[in-house]
Amino acid sequence: MARLRFALLLLPLLLAACAHSSGPATYLVEQTGPYALDSGDLLRVSVYGDAELTNTYRVDDAGSISMPLIGAIQARGATTDALSRRVAASLAAGYMRNPNVAVEVAEYRPFFIQGAIGASGQYPYIYGMTVRAAISAAGGFSDTASRNAVTVFRRQGEEMVKGSVALDFPILPGDTIVVSERWI
Repeated sequence: MARLRFALLLLPLLLAACAHSSGPATYLVEQTGPYALDSGDLLRVSVYGDAELTNTYRVDDAGSISMPLIGAIQARGATTDALSRRVAASLAAGYMRNPNVAVEVAEYRPFFIQGAIGASGQYPYIYGMTVRAAISAAGGFSDTASRNAVTVFRRQGEEMVKGSVALDFPILPGDTIVVSERWI
């Protein structure tokens, strides 16, 4: 009977010890909605039935792409679907009957990284990148780098925001990542 009481008292302690997992942490990556185009993105615009208009176009500093016949079309802040509708509407206004237009991102605008890493600079963005992947692309941490958290600067609307984030935080094109040095 004494052993049974002891086992019943010990059971909650054993269950509590099992509840603590030292496995890898997982992070919920929230989607912020469809990708919004901005300056520096390279777009592949396909106008079916017209090989001369089908081409790649870079979103310029003003946030537009410039196409033959229709000129500048505003792309900043638009999704690829919205931009394809804008291009189709412009072509339908006197140039083509029922244009069928598809827009896709051929190359995202770069992200930037600086601080205590192998090589600071701008790097091509790959969809789904995290801070850890960005640091790896830039040559990894330097010997004096703080390896716990980094600072990410991101444009949101008309303002620049910054935040200290973990290494598995998802980055976006145009982000600037700063890896600080640790102070011993």
